[in-house]
Amino acid sequence: MSLLDLTIIAAYLVGTVLFGAWFSRRQRDLKYYFVSDRNLPWWVVMASIVSTETSAVTFISVPGYAFSTDFTFLQLPLGYVVGRFLVSLIFVPAYFRGEVLTVYQLLGDRFGGTVKQLASGLFLVTRTLSDGFRLFATSLVLGALLLALPGSDGLAHTWLPGADPAMALLVASVVVLGAAMIVYTFLGGMTALIWTDVIQLGIYLIGAGAAIVVLLQNIPGGVAEVMNVASDQGKLHVFDFAFDVTRGYTFWSGVIGGAFLTTATHGTDQFMVQRYLCSRSPGDARKALLVSGVFVLAQFFIFLVIGLLLYVFYTGHAAAELGAITVGGHVQTDRVLPQFIVSHLPAGLAGLVTAAILAAAMSSSLNASAAAAVADFYMPLTGQRRSERHYLNVSRAATVAFGLLQIAVALAAISLSHRVVDEVLGIASFTNGVILGVFLLGTFTAGVQRRGAFVGMATGAAVMLAVKLLTPIHWQWFVLIGSLTTCAAGMLASRVLDDRAT
Repeated sequence: MSLLDLTIIAAYLVGTVLFGAWFSRRQRDLKYYFVSDRNLPWWVVMASIVSTETSAVTFISVPGYAFSTDFTFLQLPLGYVVGRFLVSLIFVPAYFRGEVLTVYQLLGDRFGGTVKQLASGLFLVTRTLSDGFRLFATSLVLGALLLALPGSDGLAHTWLPGADPAMALLVASVVVLGAAMIVYTFLGGMTALIWTDVIQLGIYLIGAGAAIVVLLQNIPGGVAEVMNVASDQGKLHVFDFAFDVTRGYTFWSGVIGGAFLTTATHGTDQFMVQRYLCSRSPGDARKALLVSGVFVLAQFFIFLVIGLLLYVFYTGHAAAELGAITVGGHVQTDRVLPQFIVSHLPAGLAGLVTAAILAAAMSSSLNASAAAAVADFYMPLTGQRRSERHYLNVSRAATVAFGLLQIAVALAAISLSHRVVDEVLGIASFTNGVILGVFLLGTFTAGVQRRGAFVGMATGAAVMLAVKLLTPIHWQWFVLIGSLTTCAAGMLASRVLDDRAT
């Protein structure tokens, strides 16, 4: 890696921090810090949704999926499109009926503070874990590039004396990226975060395009060879209509499971809903959400194409290089793209693609986590009697605290070696079903009250724990199971408790 590459990467990280600092001048209250005064254009919100949904996991693990299998991953974003239609019809109107800072305040209005805080607490735990894994996935790339530097052993020894150089530089990457994420979110709030998302979307699309061009240049037969290999190896296979709940990436788990997953993540998860709350109107929020679905589907296709090109290149022209990322006879697919960046991208372009991967990962959830902690827990605890400046300062402190927790999770994740995308999405699916279930109870039932909702959530969480630990059911069905279980248990419990009361 050249000095030019390092300069591009450093410029991106420093520029992100300075961007946050520029927006910090406008910070005056919680409404601006958390929802940008509800004054952002729909296309900006749309770009932020796409950027938020795209992380280093997308940029690294989705090409890794195509490298090791085929294009059946596309069945999942088909479900994402269906889920967006459901969210736009069911939930979006409710977001604009009051001056809410978090989506869980709607549950507080319907069921009371206990249910609101339980749902918000589940969000905080899930988001911290899943985004810690995302930070780890991003650090794989930066760590690989640092390891390729002349004198990297000395750099690693300075950072962590006595440690394996690759491990030391990976730890350093986690800390550096995590620190940059904390600083720009701390300074700029939601406005800086969303506008940074827009810039990041452009950067990583340029980076993806550059990777495709260089890969095609390194495959002697070009597009014709790619298509021949893809056809011979069945790499273009998209649809799998087998109905097997133990398998992922089938048509049914993708469309049905993906629709429920998106209804949960885009309809009841503060990390995503907070983007819509920044829109000027419900119509703008709907438009941003629906257009983002088409964008994300096309984007997944691009990343799968990169994985196919990597497969053709390495199996046909550079198979020996895979030995560096092979453990126990199996290629670590999350490391294929970083390996190509280090080994084959020319000076400057390696830095650009790396900056693109960093961009995909820097859509921070720290502001959403701080919003949930302050609005759902701290403000009720203090009776909302403190000043606006006090709550703003507490929000910034919470931003730092959640950033440090995500860094800790990323450091713990270093010991894992299998495909990261399953870990991230599996964690999210585990609790999102329970939260979606209680939102459905609040939306579609009139008789279920606080006790029924609480029993429903507890039952849903217990069932999901059993499903996760005791069954081979794939994570793509988790949200469906969790939400339906929570709904059924809540309605049944409410009927039993009401009968006893009478």
